[in-house]
Amino acid sequence: MTTRVRAADEGCRAATEADLPRLAELAAQAVEELRVGRGGEVWSRATARRPPYADRLADEVRSARHHVVVGTLDGDVLGYGVVRIDQLPDGGLLGVITDLYTEPGGRSVGIGEAAMDALIAWCREAGCFGVDSLALPGDRHTKNFFESFGLVARAIVVHRSLS
Repeated sequence: MTTRVRAADEGCRAATEADLPRLAELAAQAVEELRVGRGGEVWSRATARRPPYADRLADEVRSARHHVVVGTLDGDVLGYGVVRIDQLPDGGLLGVITDLYTEPGGRSVGIGEAAMDALIAWCREAGCFGVDSLALPGDRHTKNFFESFGLVARAIVVHRSLS
């Protein structure tokens, strides 16, 4: 098992409505950062979070089907994560991490790890049998990050551009 070292002043907590302006900023940054990577253009059109970011995040902060967390360093919100629960046709509950982002200046200090721990713990408490998320092709850092939490590929989506 991987030992995670965290900065003493890093933390993670459930997001509140007071966090919505900052969450919207982070969501916009996340979408833009991923949009320019390999696979990102189609992802941004098909799957990515859509504006108005604050309105949609507000719905999720209030929803019993979602858990939204913020990652902090010295009290400043530098990252966030969102997970939702999907009920599958067989009745099982699957946690789906839709957002997990830390600003570049807050990476490598444990903010993402703290958010991931909180999202997984919430899914476990909710009775989920597993957790899914998405890593774009070529994003080895994200793939390795998820693998450090035991998430492994279970499907590969392929695409051919016709334009």
